[in-house]
Amino acid sequence: MNSQTFRSTIFRSTVLLGSIWASTLFARAEAKSPPPSQAGQCRSTTASFPARPEAPQWNGWSVDATNRRFQSTAMAGLSPADVPRLKLKWAFGFAGATVAFSQPTIVHGTVFVGSEDGRVFSLDASSGCTKWSFQAGAGVRTAVVVGPNVSEGLANYAVYFGDQHGSVYALDAASGQLLWKAQADPHPAAMITGSPQLWHGRLYVPVVSSEENFAIDPHYECCRFRGSVVALDAGSGSQIWKTYTIGEVSHPTTRSKAGTQLWGPSGAGIWSAPTLDPDHSAIYVATGNSYSDPATDTSDSILALNMNSGKILWSRQLTANDAYNSSCVWFFDHAQSNCPQAPGSDFDFGSPPILISFSRDRRALIASQKSGVVYALDPDHEGKTLWQTRVGKGGPLGGIEWGSAADADKVYAAVSDCSWLAGGELDPASGGGIFALRLSTGDKVWHQPPSAACQDRKNCTPAQLAAVSAISRVVFSEALDGHLRAYSTDDGHVIWDFDTSETSSR
Repeated sequence: MNSQTFRSTIFRSTVLLGSIWASTLFARAEAKSPPPSQAGQCRSTTASFPARPEAPQWNGWSVDATNRRFQSTAMAGLSPADVPRLKLKWAFGFAGATVAFSQPTIVHGTVFVGSEDGRVFSLDASSGCTKWSFQAGAGVRTAVVVGPNVSEGLANYAVYFGDQHGSVYALDAASGQLLWKAQADPHPAAMITGSPQLWHGRLYVPVVSSEENFAIDPHYECCRFRGSVVALDAGSGSQIWKTYTIGEVSHPTTRSKAGTQLWGPSGAGIWSAPTLDPDHSAIYVATGNSYSDPATDTSDSILALNMNSGKILWSRQLTANDAYNSSCVWFFDHAQSNCPQAPGSDFDFGSPPILISFSRDRRALIASQKSGVVYALDPDHEGKTLWQTRVGKGGPLGGIEWGSAADADKVYAAVSDCSWLAGGELDPASGGGIFALRLSTGDKVWHQPPSAACQDRKNCTPAQLAAVSAISRVVFSEALDGHLRAYSTDDGHVIWDFDTSETSSR
């Protein structure tokens, strides 16, 4: 995934990345805004954790280990009838930051969220006041995961997350005090964008890197990073096992047009949260593209690993020969390029597979790809394809970028498909839209086209890159036109539209 291009797009856009539950940040129409005295630092009476153990919650990337990103009305504390009446309750600004990647986590009346500059905040969910903040070593893009503290610290609960230097942290959930810090990978470009998964005292951490961006420099010896999953002891941060997505260590291959030594195989990083299947002692992860030649057979793939040992059980590649890095972008000088000889299309996976069960003996992994194709794979037959449906054109910033959601009957996939005009600005008439597909067959149930909110605004796009989230009969999706919208899962019509650039709803 071309993360540098992604970042430049987000810098020029106003959007709420990562789904924030309306029951937390939005109040029903009859609710009153908190008084100004509640802004800023929390009073001691609101700074405790857990503040409201009975409150609805959204812990980590998804509310469950299957990554469905779905909550029932009872779990969400929000009904379909409530959604059209939502209004802004409070807003929190990241001082000094121009972009926010981290998806908020809501647990026991507290919001945990990371920032571009590496600060992690604990906020009161009712007022938005700050309970504490912690400074990590680099930007935080993962969602925070909250669980019982099993370390020797005094905390009852701990929060876990990763940063853009490949470090993993455990903090006291009540105070923000550091419990431990571990390095998931020694490569200087290693980073953690996928949210860790916590299960029975183990933290499963996906590792990716920004090394493909280093390839822009014609003198950089591209590339040696290999994606991995690391299992850490949640109490101490010590490594239990580590599995690379590429079994072969990178070695010198050929020389670039500039005479620079090239290395391979490389890449196949994991951008998204692992999907857990404890009943079968399995973990499923989705991998990115290869960075250099030779392309590996585990890039752009779904891998199944044993939860206990990390052994790869099977792999299913959805796009072969996808060797690509940032030097392949059209505006760089290919005469000095580190671009692979036959570059791929950058069709990696930015979103995790969704594990669903049709019955006791029939299951599927739903995998949404930047190619614009949604797949259903059989996890019990080494990822055999059950169906596949195209919903987008695909590309480096195309197809499905960060994730879909699924209820009992349908999967909801939002489409990015960004494109640029000749002058280098985003095309306001291209990209976006959301589809509902039948889980059992992949048939299209409905399609809601992209909005026309950009109109004559320059450098605006209706592309819907962010992961979608769903509650009973409602699916939420954000777009780079600055809007957060709620769609009816029955037919896709928009039932609520919040413009973040105007902080108003209609």
